[in-house]
Amino acid sequence: MVQTLQADHIQCGARVLPLDRTLIMGVLNVTPDSFYDGGRFFDHQQAMEHAERLVAEGADILDIGGESSRPGSDPVSAAEELRRVGRLIETLASNLNVPISIDTYKAETAARCLELGATMVNDITGLRDPAMREVVARHDVPAVIMHMQGEPKTMQQAPSYGDVVSDVKDFLARRACDAAAAGVRQVIVDPGIGFGKTVAHNMELLRRLQEFSDLPYPLLVGVSRKSSIGQITGASPDERLPGTLAATAIAVLNGANIVRVHDVKECKQAVQMAEAIREA
Repeated sequence: MVQTLQADHIQCGARVLPLDRTLIMGVLNVTPDSFYDGGRFFDHQQAMEHAERLVAEGADILDIGGESSRPGSDPVSAAEELRRVGRLIETLASNLNVPISIDTYKAETAARCLELGATMVNDITGLRDPAMREVVARHDVPAVIMHMQGEPKTMQQAPSYGDVVSDVKDFLARRACDAAAAGVRQVIVDPGIGFGKTVAHNMELLRRLQEFSDLPYPLLVGVSRKSSIGQITGASPDERLPGTLAATAIAVLNGANIVRVHDVKECKQAVQMAEAIREA
């Protein structure tokens, strides 16, 4: 079942992304310690080449991150985050014909990256910081509001919910209202698979994903190579592509409007098949 949305597109600067199909957000982490691709694209030239590859393979959006949010990770300063991503975002924005999203919860980082050419903010803390809401509103860009219980350093120690779907939906609705009150005009919601949740919580969210259609916002889902796949299958991050494809297809069948993935070429096929089955 496809969600009923208030908007039929996402406006990223001059670029319009129609929501008549599932969009693919390609992940590019410019970090030494991300759980899957940490260190692989820390070099500027390697990062550029990978970004170009993701776009050639079908990415509709590139999500650039300069700080790992894997469970147990330590935060970095805004200065270090900007050192990692600033030049890359400026170059990508000038050379690639897709929107660039900055994956950060720091208002200072977001503001500078939006000045350098990014046209979307992906905030794992759900626009918790009023300063971040102000930055997003001032630049008039879409923002991803993600749910996370706790902080990356401690979020997997003892996650607990009454009803995980209801609790996450309520959180997203409240944060979206806060964003609108601050002048944010475009909100995308993300239930935060793997962020302060057990395997059972993650599977329930995916199984009941259609319930998020009650929220009048595009729905982003990121399951790519996450630890839940490893805990179910025993596979290492390098071996989790088959599980990623299965979970991504199910997310699309259950209403995801955007999927955030590391493996664009392979996941695009999974998305196309899921859409064909859904629309049959």
